[in-house]
Amino acid sequence: MLKERAGRFSFFWRKAKKDMLLRSRQVTNVAVKSIKENADHKSLVDLQSELKILIHVGENENIVNILGACTKGKSSSLWIIMEYCPNGNLREFLRNSRNFYDLNEEVLIPDPDQAIGPKTLMYFAWQITKGMTFLTSRKVIHRDLAARNKGYVVKIGDFGLARDVYKYHKYLKKSAGFVPLKWMSVESIRDLVFTEKSDVWAFGILLWELFTLGGTPYPGIDANDLYDFLLTGRRLEPPNYCPQEIADVMSKCWEEDPDDRPNFHRLKEMLYNEALCCETTSQTSTENEQSLNTSTPVFI
Repeated sequence: MLKERAGRFSFFWRKAKKDMLLRSRQVTNVAVKSIKENADHKSLVDLQSELKILIHVGENENIVNILGACTKGKSSSLWIIMEYCPNGNLREFLRNSRNFYDLNEEVLIPDPDQAIGPKTLMYFAWQITKGMTFLTSRKVIHRDLAARNKGYVVKIGDFGLARDVYKYHKYLKKSAGFVPLKWMSVESIRDLVFTEKSDVWAFGILLWELFTLGGTPYPGIDANDLYDFLLTGRRLEPPNYCPQEIADVMSKCWEEDPDDRPNFHRLKEMLYNEALCCETTSQTSTENEQSLNTSTPVFI
């Protein structure tokens, strides 16, 4: 429905002084999201909705931030100009990393393009919880949790299904359209109701994808059979060589009762303890985080 392409874009930088604009000579890579030429009106409405969400959300280091938009001309010419994440989709990044995944590596590896280990995956997961904690604070339900990365920086993107739930803290889907079934919670499949806790369920699936290095959830299970599968209490099996602490987090995310699932703030605390607090290097956790966050981002 939507296409994304890399390009080069010159734009104005706003200085701190009020109403003062200076033209910058800097040129930076960006991603531009627009609808296809033969797209229907719903595709345009969805893109307009995504633009409104991105403007409402504001800036955060762990989401793919909006840089601008082109809204002049024909309405079908709407472009959303986003941060460019050169490492692309996190799933493809993980799949491409399978040949140099080191199961025995117990510290964060300086260059994830060379080797990654369990600590790297935990650190990725922790950053996703940071981004989702921010979105929750902005009263946004994502509904299609996906990520990209830029070295050690993981960014949440794809806000096409996101919804602002400022008043009621939940979203009831009433219109027809695509939904990511294998990432949906029991209550979302049954009632089409989405809350922070249904996003937590989707985060559990994303954790599973991380520790399978880009595996496809529920292999061998048809989407039409998924609801009955979940109602019997069955869940995805923990990935091979997945740390028990992470397997426990997944299980908590997949509790049938949403009230029994942790929120993103709690998940952030849990994963921080696993990803950073146990580091054996001489750096402090804060120094580790600051040095790693200077790397090139990946998009989830």
